[in-house]
Amino acid sequence: MSAATSKQNLIVAGLSLFALAMIVAAYFSPVWWVSLTAPNYPQDAFPDGIRIHFHFDGVYNGCRAAAKGSRQAAEILEKDIDHTVERYNPITDSGKNVNKGAQGLDCVHEMNTINHYVGMFPIATGAPVEKPLAKFFFGFFAVMLIAFAMPKKKPRLAVLAAGFAAVAGWMLVHQYGMGNLERHVAAYVQETGTFFKEPEKIAVWGENVRSITHVVIAGLIVAMLVVLAGVARLRQFQLLLALVPALLPVFFVATYAGWLWFFGHNLHPWGAFTVKPFMPTVFGEGKVAQFSTYSYPYWGYGLLVLAMLALLFALLLRRKQIREGQVE
Repeated sequence: MSAATSKQNLIVAGLSLFALAMIVAAYFSPVWWVSLTAPNYPQDAFPDGIRIHFHFDGVYNGCRAAAKGSRQAAEILEKDIDHTVERYNPITDSGKNVNKGAQGLDCVHEMNTINHYVGMFPIATGAPVEKPLAKFFFGFFAVMLIAFAMPKKKPRLAVLAAGFAAVAGWMLVHQYGMGNLERHVAAYVQETGTFFKEPEKIAVWGENVRSITHVVIAGLIVAMLVVLAGVARLRQFQLLLALVPALLPVFFVATYAGWLWFFGHNLHPWGAFTVKPFMPTVFGEGKVAQFSTYSYPYWGYGLLVLAMLALLFALLLRRKQIREGQVE
């Protein structure tokens, strides 16, 4: 092996491991944020509006604790602690909030309440299969990137076989052996029932989540076998080991936009206000009734973009190596 080839191998391995570190960090980071502002939520009390953060495994409160420090925020928090969805109207009851106690505002619940009044599903019902299985897909990507970093075929196949077996075993034990799938379905049904009072329909939706999860788990295992067979038989197939994880920023935006479309086009008659089906803002600023909406990538998405750029460069180097016969 020439010195130039060794150097290229080190560069490909370094870029792959750097991308892996960025992707793992992105999993634990807020990837996208959404905020609603309106006269009901004065900027002095809510400097970021009603803000939520999207992670790969769920949606989290994005309201800053500092909002509790203002006198106006304190007054709002002291009011209406016992308000419920049935009693509170966020569009007409100016200056009121939901489920706020001494710890401050829960913006996820607040946004659910706002969405409820135009007939939207609760936020937690979005991506009910993708969120609990995200960690296993990230494990799948991690194994592929470690294998891609290896220039020789046998070590690459050994890493894929051992890594995929470990991820598949972890997934099956976690979802079935430890009962996490059933707990997730129960939590989904409970959260949906907080706002939607039709238990028979909710039970069907819960069963759908269970069934689709079975299919996705099986599909991921099949994908592992396909990748293993492809890398074993086709030298060019190894490029997919980096290309698929590199497209994570695209996958996220496509999934995010798809679920926004679902929420905006599946409104229900429980809403106190009738709104025509619409496409919520994916990127940028929008307007719904008296609310201004803001939707932008957050720093976790930046980590994904860094990983993508590193992997695209690594792919160009590895493709050149394959064409010149420098890797197996």
